[in-house]
Amino acid sequence: MDKFQEMKVFSAVVEAGSFTGAAHALAMSKAAVSRYVAELEQRLGVRLLHRTTRRLSPTAEGEVFHARCRELLENLDEAEAEITSRSGEASGLLKANVPVSFGLMHLAPLWPALMARHPGLALDVTLSDRVADLVDEGIDLAVRIGQLPASSLVGRKLASTRLVLCASPAYLQARGEPTRPDQLPAHDVISYSLFSAGEHWRFAGPAGEVTVKVSPRMRTNSGDTCRAAALQAQGIILQPSFLVGADLAEGRLKEIMPDYRADTLGIYAVYPSRKFLAPKVRVAIDFLSEVFAAPVWGD
Repeated sequence: MDKFQEMKVFSAVVEAGSFTGAAHALAMSKAAVSRYVAELEQRLGVRLLHRTTRRLSPTAEGEVFHARCRELLENLDEAEAEITSRSGEASGLLKANVPVSFGLMHLAPLWPALMARHPGLALDVTLSDRVADLVDEGIDLAVRIGQLPASSLVGRKLASTRLVLCASPAYLQARGEPTRPDQLPAHDVISYSLFSAGEHWRFAGPAGEVTVKVSPRMRTNSGDTCRAAALQAQGIILQPSFLVGADLAEGRLKEIMPDYRADTLGIYAVYPSRKFLAPKVRVAIDFLSEVFAAPVWGD
């Protein structure tokens, strides 16, 4: 007898709590369900179910076997879904959630090309720096920047971006250029309020790691606002290279203390589960991976 079918039937009985409920869920006869379970117990040589007139429940051995059955069946479903998704046509509505600055600067120009490549695909793109709950909010795909916390979500790295300490040449001419982190508290600082480390800025220097507490002249939850203030010679910022890379290359901003390196962050495409990766999600991730294989900001 098919072992996977035995496991499927046994799992359905445990989850339904009765042969009748399992038979209904599987569109089988109650007699066939009972026979599958009886032959499974006979083959394994153990009792898997406690039987009463009102309900069935797993024995200790049945609980262990049920857990392993679910794991194997889910892996089988995952394998089948992956093959199906690879051959399926990308279509339908893709709901995406992306960070504001990165979304405007680097993703907004890409969405039309993605739709042109896949005519059956429609997009619903939300820009927010809030960490959305993908499952509760029905989001198919998110772009996240930073360190991914442990979760049930699946992440695929697209690129990296490093945090760059920089200011305008005009500010540095007027106030002087710091050469060590401990000089930063004496300067005007424009702080990004959503940094996980807050106002404790960390650098890896020639003598090891250094952390300094800055006292911002201005705080904001917008990287674009930090950049705008720096361009107007209002202070020093610590912002990702994807945001300030062009300004550094063209001389509007200047990197400060290059011997002291701030963190490098990952840029990830995140989706709720690898159990079923729909074609619309797969093609979007493949497209973004292709584009950001050589990011324009140079990291």
